[in-house]
Amino acid sequence: MKILILNGPNLNLLGVREKSVYGTESFESYFEELKKSFPALELEYFQSNTEGALIDKLHEVGFSYKGIVFNGGGYTHTSVALADAIKAIETPVIEVHISNIYARDAFRQKSVFAAYCKGSITGFGLESYRLALHYFERMKPKQIGFSSQKP
Repeated sequence: MKILILNGPNLNLLGVREKSVYGTESFESYFEELKKSFPALELEYFQSNTEGALIDKLHEVGFSYKGIVFNGGGYTHTSVALADAIKAIETPVIEVHISNIYARDAFRQKSVFAAYCKGSITGFGLESYRLALHYFERMKPKQIGFSSQKP
């Protein structure tokens, strides 16, 4: 089962930026742990600081992969274009955040993606990704599909 982990802007700096918020481990190191922990899942990782590249990746895999775990970083709160891309694809997306976005600045407490995602996981550090992967691992393919606002 192919699952994409998609990270947005500034997440390439995990392990070196704002360690009190984001921790000390790089995502690349954590991704290796995830691959070992989920041998039944075919995990792919993509990160970009560019909105268009994230949209292109969603379009590329959004009709063939079984799931997407997406941390949109700052775009979560502002990008209607990324929200539209999530809405347009068939692959279910789980929104994740390392920090608890609801305990941060007021402008960070709104997600423009949430209405088009299967669910959201926020505030569990890097483990937010693991929790999303557990969902995809445990669900049978017919149960993964989106049943809310997607066409």
